[in-house]
Amino acid sequence: MAADPPHDGADAIQDAWRRELPGVPVESIGVITRIWWAAKAFGDERRRLLNRLGVDVATLDLLSTLRRSGPPYRMSPGELAEACMVTRGAITQRVERAANAGLVERTTSGSGYHARAVTLTRAGHALLDRVVADLLTAEDRLIGHLTPERRDQLADLLRDLLAGLDVPPPSGQVGDA
Repeated sequence: MAADPPHDGADAIQDAWRRELPGVPVESIGVITRIWWAAKAFGDERRRLLNRLGVDVATLDLLSTLRRSGPPYRMSPGELAEACMVTRGAITQRVERAANAGLVERTTSGSGYHARAVTLTRAGHALLDRVVADLLTAEDRLIGHLTPERRDQLADLLRDLLAGLDVPPPSGQVGDA
């Protein structure tokens, strides 16, 4: 039988509120505080790695969305905005930065400035594959102390938790400042 994990700061906070406000439910502290702490640790690590790799979170989101769309890795700006859960104005800015860096190409109709489609370039594809491989390897190390069974169990529990929240999915990416 595995030993119980040692008490941590969330336990101390929970115990203090249990003492100070008897009768008030404090059990959520043990879950929510740890989720906040884990999210901060994961987000901080993602920001450090992306900074080292020279990619910002918004560009990663744009390139990842195009890559996951499958060949020919092309989407309209409206589809991108919806998939990235940001405004069309935000997508326009993201596409402009990525196009200037040679990571995507815009196709337009006539003399208009607005893109009708955005396509991942070879340079964007290569950069994204390298960044995602490094990112997933780093994130795997963050949860490497958990057995595969515990990872699956935690993923299932978090899926259940999120399904029970009556809120829309968050916009943006983990690691956004």
